[in-house]
Amino acid sequence: MSYKLIKKYPNRRLYDTEASKYITLGDLKIMITEGLTIKVVDSNTDEDITRNVLMQIILEADSGGEPIFNTAMLQQIIRFYGGSLQGMFARYLEDSLTFFAQQQAQIRDTLGSDPLSVMTKMAEQNMKMWGEFQNSFFNPGKSGSDKKED
Repeated sequence: MSYKLIKKYPNRRLYDTEASKYITLGDLKIMITEGLTIKVVDSNTDEDITRNVLMQIILEADSGGEPIFNTAMLQQIIRFYGGSLQGMFARYLEDSLTFFAQQQAQIRDTLGSDPLSVMTKMAEQNMKMWGEFQNSFFNPGKSGSDKKED
């Protein structure tokens, strides 16, 4: 996967190695919003600290206005850490966000068509996705096609 390399220096400054200039967390947010994939490494150790920097961006964005992650949601997420469902929950969130982004792209592409049919189709896809998730959760070793009809 191709990515833009950013180095983080001890003085907490971020350096865009491609553009040869210092940038801010706000600049990183814009890059990500525009679809770029970034990788942030510690300038001294070359340790990948991308996740930590992404969390900083989320915290900064969440502190102003109406947050995406309200208190109840954060408490629910914390409850999954360390539990047996942590991996499944992470996969579910990732798949859900990917699916949501695909739906948003579909809506943008079909704005000229009938909005009711677009929403109906999305609701059907959501129900199918939720059903598949429940099936994999309650029958971890079986796919939907492996199950016997009653």
